[in-house]
Amino acid sequence: MITESFAFGQSVIHRLDPRLKVIAGTLFALVAALADRFDVLGAALALAVLMALLARLNPVAVLKRLALVNGLVVFLWVVLPLTYNGPAWFNLGPFTVAREGVILCGIITLKSNAIVLWSIAFFSTMPVATLGHAMNRLKMPTKLVALLLLTYRYIFVLEAEMAQLVRAAKVRCFSPGTNLHTYRTYAYLVGMLMVRAADRGERVHQAMVCRGFSGKFHCLDEMRFNSRDAAWAGFLGALIFFLAIWQWTL
Repeated sequence: MITESFAFGQSVIHRLDPRLKVIAGTLFALVAALADRFDVLGAALALAVLMALLARLNPVAVLKRLALVNGLVVFLWVVLPLTYNGPAWFNLGPFTVAREGVILCGIITLKSNAIVLWSIAFFSTMPVATLGHAMNRLKMPTKLVALLLLTYRYIFVLEAEMAQLVRAAKVRCFSPGTNLHTYRTYAYLVGMLMVRAADRGERVHQAMVCRGFSGKFHCLDEMRFNSRDAAWAGFLGALIFFLAIWQWTL
């Protein structure tokens, strides 16, 4: 089940205009993704930690999400230094560790943690519906916004459908194992889920058309940009601009 654990709160980050959070989150992710200096990425990670603290997020929940990302990062640390095509740095038993591979792993580690932590602080501190409407107010493609909102709404329905299919299989004494019958049964479950999803999607579309849906979701929140948002926009813009100048000119 997808939960919006950080969407509601009273922190200063939660109270920012959603459009500002979308812009700030996107620009920071872009700069951090293109950066390749340890000092710049270290500063970016420190800023991301600061924003997470200002958002007053549950540290245990944040660390759990970072652990998912760093699971892949640990795998890169194991594989990349040993397989990177470059001069040897030192030998680890029968293996040769490339210095460039270690440096690349360090850059990826800082970069991924900074982007994920900043994204949690800015994107996760608002409901997905609010995120969709903020994207719409920023003139992003209407179809993309509708796809986001509908996907988030009906992914729970598909989860319930899948749970129902699994229960039906268990009632019929299905016991999963590593055999052809298990693989065939799971293939049938996925196929039936796709059939049900297509049928429900058609019925939902007809119901929405009957209610006058014209391809656009309307939001009752006017999302007014006030002086506090303007001050934060200047502050965040200055931070991101400084990171960019630090990376490419200093």
